[in-house]
Amino acid sequence: MRIRKIMAITMAACLAVGALAGCGKKAEDKVIKIGVFEPTTGENSNGGKQEVLGIRYANAIVPTVELNGTVYNIELVEADNQSDKVAAVAAAESLIAEGVAGVIGSYGSGVSNAAGQTFADANVPAIGASCTNPQVTAGNKYYFRTTFMDPFQGRVIASYAAEQGYRTAAVISQNGDDYSTGIAAYFRQAFTDEKIGGKVVADEAYHAGETEFDEILQKIQKTNPDCIFLPCSTAMAEVLLPQIRESGITAPVLAADTWENLSMVKAIGEAAEGVVFSSPFEVSATTQAKTFVRGFQSYLRQNAERIALNGGTDEVAAVSALGYDAYMTMVTALESLDGTKDVLTSVDLRNALYEVDYEGVTGDISFDDNGDAIRDTAYLKQIQNGKFVFLKKQVDETE
Repeated sequence: MRIRKIMAITMAACLAVGALAGCGKKAEDKVIKIGVFEPTTGENSNGGKQEVLGIRYANAIVPTVELNGTVYNIELVEADNQSDKVAAVAAAESLIAEGVAGVIGSYGSGVSNAAGQTFADANVPAIGASCTNPQVTAGNKYYFRTTFMDPFQGRVIASYAAEQGYRTAAVISQNGDDYSTGIAAYFRQAFTDEKIGGKVVADEAYHAGETEFDEILQKIQKTNPDCIFLPCSTAMAEVLLPQIRESGITAPVLAADTWENLSMVKAIGEAAEGVVFSSPFEVSATTQAKTFVRGFQSYLRQNAERIALNGGTDEVAAVSALGYDAYMTMVTALESLDGTKDVLTSVDLRNALYEVDYEGVTGDISFDDNGDAIRDTAYLKQIQNGKFVFLKKQVDETE
């Protein structure tokens, strides 16, 4: 048993020391590997593919990094975590075995949580682009995130509900899904606190893979809520929302950041009209955002496969912008390393991330002691005529 432990520590040290140049590679190879840990299959594949596109675009824009006069090519190593917690660990292990210096991902808090310890044990830093559950970074000094978190999203949506005069709400969440159950809890807490004073009159849950929701919807219909909060994956939204409308329930539907996916909206059709959700990105917010959108759309149009991966459209998803920012944040940290040192490790890269100050397309990015981006702004959008229409900017006044 002791021999196994020593071997594991030796391997971790090899990865830590050799990661920036690729463990086992010669210095003249001049390659730094960055892992892309995303779901390109499974329940969350729609968003995962869009996040990958944002990362690939960033790599096309900045494919190298210079350290003390030496230029290194940045090689993306992609691993599909399959939207599954068990597969996520295997995907993380495969990236570590490839000798990556750092990792970007994942879309989906559950898979990020599942793989977090694997990255930490290997001393390899990971930047979650869009995973919003607080547990992703909690207690893990090697996991960072560039987006806002679910407690904030929950407050934003609850505040919007109160502004609209909604006094009662139904909540529908997915059992076993860290994102769905987490943000449902934060919405529930914010909506029912003394400041808003709302009431959750129906609190229902389903399991992944369910396709019939008659029982849940009958319960909700009896309570006649002013609104429904539905935080879920794009795949489940395509199943759930049409059934909500077919049941005769007309209450407005509120959602969160996963809903910013036009392929999902097209699949749902008319039933998606009017849904309001929170987003970490708005194209009109900054000059950087506008420039990114123009460049990214040009990148998509150059290749039919890219359009297909983006859901058959050249519209820009927030997760693509977040993936872009996560990559550029990693590059910024790499650029700050002392290239005169004999050895640069992935631990050095982790330490550099805590000092990053990057002006991103989704907002300025710097990390607190937990590795969370310091964010206080969200953008509320509504689905109108099959498009996303910006409603308002929401600033977190509790911070």
